[in-house]
Amino acid sequence: MKQTKISEAVVRRLPVYLQVLNEMVNREIQTISSQDLGNKLDLNPAQIRKDLAYFGEFGRKGVGYDVVYLIEKIRQILKVDQTIKVALVGAGNLGHALCNYNKYSKDNMQITAVFDDHPSKIGTSINNLTVLPMSELVATVAEQKIRIGIITVPAIEAQNVANQFVEAGVEGILNFAPAILRVPDEVRIQNADFTRELLSIAYYLVREGESQDESDLD
Repeated sequence: MKQTKISEAVVRRLPVYLQVLNEMVNREIQTISSQDLGNKLDLNPAQIRKDLAYFGEFGRKGVGYDVVYLIEKIRQILKVDQTIKVALVGAGNLGHALCNYNKYSKDNMQITAVFDDHPSKIGTSINNLTVLPMSELVATVAEQKIRIGIITVPAIEAQNVANQFVEAGVEGILNFAPAILRVPDEVRIQNADFTRELLSIAYYLVREGESQDESDLD
């Protein structure tokens, strides 16, 4: 792999490529061109070729990409060709949904431990995982060699959970809480803020409504 600093935008596109390629396998399509891949994703084929070229030469001119081979290479790049254990804090509705998705996912990112501090949830089961008390988080993360933590708790509790994940030694955190968290530079944090995304969509809905109103005045 080339020792070049890869932008976050490129890294974010790789899972999208992987999703489409997996669909191609299910349809028994063996090769795909950057043009066809671009058409499916509404992306410039040159951008796709450039993204992949950061990591090596995976295609053949005039032929395209071998779908199975490219899937293997992208999985290696994303480091999901090996099992990566994940811990989830917050056994509420969202936590249940993520565990349910994880149960049927073919990815090697596996939620292997669930934690909560509410007495009514501790000891209950989610997809064969017993909800553990927060007091066991640090020891469990170390014992299972868990590398990623997921936070699905209210905003007011999120920083405390993040602190415990950092203490436990996780390398990355996926935060679903609507809160800005502070962690050391060596810990990667990714925010999945539903409210922010919905508000972004609402902006465009308002704009469309304003355009309609303006056209009515013409």
